[in-house]
Amino acid sequence: MLQASKLIPQGEGLAPVLLRRAAHLELDWDVRQKSRFDATASDERHVGVFLPRGTVVRGGDVLVTQDGSLLRVVAAPQAVLKITPCASHGSPFDLTRAAYHLGNRHVPIELQPDHLKIEPDHVLADMLRAMHLTVVEVREPFEPEGGAYTHHAGGHAHHHGHGHLDEHPHEAATAAAHEHGHGLSHPCGHAHG
Repeated sequence: MLQASKLIPQGEGLAPVLLRRAAHLELDWDVRQKSRFDATASDERHVGVFLPRGTVVRGGDVLVTQDGSLLRVVAAPQAVLKITPCASHGSPFDLTRAAYHLGNRHVPIELQPDHLKIEPDHVLADMLRAMHLTVVEVREPFEPEGGAYTHHAGGHAHHHGHGHLDEHPHEAATAAAHEHGHGLSHPCGHAHG
């Protein structure tokens, strides 16, 4: 088995022609957040990845194997919840509120200018719908934020201790819901009442 124990964030400093020729590993978020895993490259070589503890592999990163070959990392499409403001009466600020509530629950979130993405969770989906956001399940790559404690600009490692490990992530999920009080149903999939 080929071993890879070096990571080049986003292939920094490598010639584009080398990256185009390199085999790739298509990995979902569950695998990419581990520092040790086995995978099969696009050229069918079996690879054992052994990175420093706490290292997170991102789509676009490049792994270097013991024989010097390069492996491009591709973020695999996976099931995620895509969260957008309600088209009828929502605003981009609704995404800020949603990110705040999800962040309080330590949920990995991918932040985009017009949407958020999280891993599927029916309790959180219900909370977000109660906040009058549109929530749909899609299959797309997932690249959650690395957080303020990442070691690299691209968010390649995340570790910090702050005493919240015993919190239940879904606690008070419905407490964030608010009432509009006008009994209407909207295309974003929720009823008011």
